[in-house]
Amino acid sequence: MKKTKNYLIILFLLFSNGLLAQDPTEELAIKNSLNFGKSVAVFGGSVSVIPASETAKDMWKERLGMSITTYGVGGAGFSSLQGKSLQQQVDEAGVFDIYILWASTNDYTNNRENGSYTDYTEFDGFDTEKLLTQAGGINYCIKRIYELNPNATIYFFTSSKAFIDRGGYDPFEKEGMVSYVDMQKKICELHGIPYLDQFTLGGFNTFNQALFYRDPIHMNADGYKKIGALQVAFLAFPQ
Repeated sequence: MKKTKNYLIILFLLFSNGLLAQDPTEELAIKNSLNFGKSVAVFGGSVSVIPASETAKDMWKERLGMSITTYGVGGAGFSSLQGKSLQQQVDEAGVFDIYILWASTNDYTNNRENGSYTDYTEFDGFDTEKLLTQAGGINYCIKRIYELNPNATIYFFTSSKAFIDRGGYDPFEKEGMVSYVDMQKKICELHGIPYLDQFTLGGFNTFNQALFYRDPIHMNADGYKKIGALQVAFLAFPQ
């Protein structure tokens, strides 16, 4: 209950104070976060690495004192078939306090198989053929991070909405992006990984898309400022 209260307080203060205002109450609350001053590695596709994404990361740095290394590559997904996948990115990583898996839209938009939450787990004997699926890729990344750093803290940012087609933003399209987001959350729950549901909580829709997106998939600086406030609140007191 205390975590939830702190999370809501931080989010309220971030928005009510213009996102980046220096408020003593907010500063005190955030500095009490166990994540203050930690080193962070970020893995993902273009949404995690385009220049506008620095708007959000600068908020992490300014508010949480974090040092950030980004491994993300445009076009990447969790599936081993999708660009320089997050699997490959994690393989190249060093030791950090926190690892953030920032899901892109690429597995969905490129029709990579979603898979089952048991893909590449002890349930199937770590079947490497399952690394082709989004689910298998997520499980690989989590397993590999713990091999790199058994004391790692892992957080997950779900895919945000994309406005390329109805499936990219409508949560009731069963074969749409929401099915990929649901799989992301299911795997996080299997492993006890806290996640930020950006698809649901981001606050983006067809009415405000023009304000916050530079194209149907990628946010502009204002979009990252909006999502950055949510990320700061989550990283300060993850649920």
